[in-house]
Amino acid sequence: MQMTKVPITEGLRFGRFPITAVQPVVEGGKFPAKALPGEGIVVGATAFREGHDQLGVSAVLFDPEGNERQRIRLAPPRGERGMGTDRWEGVLTPSDIGNWSFAIEAWHDRYGTWHHNAEVKVAAEIDVELMLAEGAALLGEASDDPSRSEADREILRSAAGRLGDLSLGTEERLGAGFSHAVADVVARQPIRELVTVSERYPLLVERDRAGRGSWYEFFPRSEGAVKDHATGAWTSGNFRTAAKRLDAVAAMGFDVLYMPPIHPIGVQHRKGPNNTLIAGPNDPGSPWAIGAAEGGHDAIHPDLGTFEDFDAFVARASELGLEVALDLALQAAPDHPWVTSHPEWFTTRVDGSIAYAENPPKKYQDIYPLNFDNDPEGLSNEILRIVLLWVSHGVKIFRVDNPHTKPVWFWEWLIAQVNKEVPGVVFLAEAFTRPAMMHALGRAGFQQSYTYFTWRNTKKEIEDYFTEVSHESSAFFRPNFFVNTPDILTEYLQFGGPAAFKIRAVLAASASPLWGVYAGYELYEHVARPGAEEYIDNEKFEYKQRDWDAAAQSGRTLAPYITRLNEIRRAHPALQDLQNLTVHHSTDDATVVYSKHKNLADGSKDTIIVVVNVDPHGTRECTVSLDMAALELDPEDLTHNGGFHVDDLISGESWEWGEYNYVRLDPHVEPAHVLRVRRTHQ
Repeated sequence: MQMTKVPITEGLRFGRFPITAVQPVVEGGKFPAKALPGEGIVVGATAFREGHDQLGVSAVLFDPEGNERQRIRLAPPRGERGMGTDRWEGVLTPSDIGNWSFAIEAWHDRYGTWHHNAEVKVAAEIDVELMLAEGAALLGEASDDPSRSEADREILRSAAGRLGDLSLGTEERLGAGFSHAVADVVARQPIRELVTVSERYPLLVERDRAGRGSWYEFFPRSEGAVKDHATGAWTSGNFRTAAKRLDAVAAMGFDVLYMPPIHPIGVQHRKGPNNTLIAGPNDPGSPWAIGAAEGGHDAIHPDLGTFEDFDAFVARASELGLEVALDLALQAAPDHPWVTSHPEWFTTRVDGSIAYAENPPKKYQDIYPLNFDNDPEGLSNEILRIVLLWVSHGVKIFRVDNPHTKPVWFWEWLIAQVNKEVPGVVFLAEAFTRPAMMHALGRAGFQQSYTYFTWRNTKKEIEDYFTEVSHESSAFFRPNFFVNTPDILTEYLQFGGPAAFKIRAVLAASASPLWGVYAGYELYEHVARPGAEEYIDNEKFEYKQRDWDAAAQSGRTLAPYITRLNEIRRAHPALQDLQNLTVHHSTDDATVVYSKHKNLADGSKDTIIVVVNVDPHGTRECTVSLDMAALELDPEDLTHNGGFHVDDLISGESWEWGEYNYVRLDPHVEPAHVLRVRRTHQ
């Protein structure tokens, strides 16, 4: 019987060298990993081989046209993760937006194998001449490679000649093959054999605002609102009065101005102050109770102005370097036009009534949730029409209210459709819910998300969460660290005093490329409604008149501090990446230490070390122990004592630091150090 010969590798899952656990890969490549232009993306794989020969591992980055744009050699990670795990990591940096990809290559490292064998055997006086001859042959062969520069070929040719020169001593010959010049040539272009290539994995590179930015939230109806103290009646602020506040927002260094819903507000079951069930004649109601006789999601509340006024507001924001973000709240007030024109878009109970929103024990009688199961196509296309309407008026960022209460498939479809029509539209998920849902929304296309950061206040909570969002979920989940919202006023802020506001701002602004502030934070607003974790006299249900000028004149404002934090963020690229955060050790249980490091395109380095006392009530002293490898200090950065210089970007002070450093932080003076590592050669 004659057997048909087939290639022995056909149908095999492993190549010559196994490559497994490639990252960042989201569900086997079904969804693309997220990236930003110029962002350092940590790539890695587990790769190994049989025997004792040396293995080399590389990562290759391909642009949207499929052209190779970057090739780096991977190395074992620092510390325990790199000890005997066969794990390899490195950093790729895409330059532009688009659908990029990357692959991992594993290969027989001919030079590394020879170097190791020669080092061991020559020292033991075993096969000395054979080792030198093999080195001469290897480098001589490499010097004939026409893809190498003539200068590199000459270095290899010269080393090969000296390795084979019997008139020289063994040490001198071996030194020629081990020289720094040869090592540099081989590092730039390794001598490879038996190359195994993984499949290519997708990397979606989106515009800066998808993952970098400082957000500021205000209610336009409050900006410029005036109360008649004789009658108690209010005159609402509008887009024209709110535009006057934009200069101050821009001056604080914010990039995005976010407004809650600007649509007509329902009258039926309108909520009164502090979420009471009965509204008075002068109560404006919750902007999230969308829809009335004047229109629904495609209309503007008459008190705020017209589309012409809105366009002027967006234009003024743009002049100041601000993008306007709108709230996309997919729900309706009982008097929304949809309730009569499309009752099938809601859930009807057995008694014939439409179900209102509930989040037990909270009830929202003024809001009807949407039901996507009765007419998914009709409802989805209506929402697409609405989103594109606002995009046509200059809005390219949407903060989406409660996306976890809608089907995930809908968001995958909507975000893809919108960005197909108008590339670059950004969606922020306001999804305070279970991790599985939050992560699914990120995979489905949400560019960023609110997070649990607001409730992470102890040292361990902060360290664990920073590690999670920067290293474990960063491929699909971009965290926006809002310090507060109209609904969230934590006990930490209620009782921590001004120091607590500083602490949370420093943590948010330095740990994530995305952070946000709700108006009033800079005034230390901290009084909660009894029994609730939200502001008393909540702006969701009434107008709020703030005296910004009086606060500035009295000095009781955090605005200068926030401004400085945003200045630091803009000046330091290390703070604009997510995956480059390293947690360091301190001996105090309330002192958090972390660094962010970035190698820049011009060959320079940017390194920030942040030390924060998270106890807003007491002074803390401790020793800070730094992971020196994470700082990537060059010899010329070090002083004669082996230390290095740091400059505090908040206080202006400078110190010489080393691996171990004494720190004392009084929260009532300054709770944090934001330290720039001063590199003397830059």
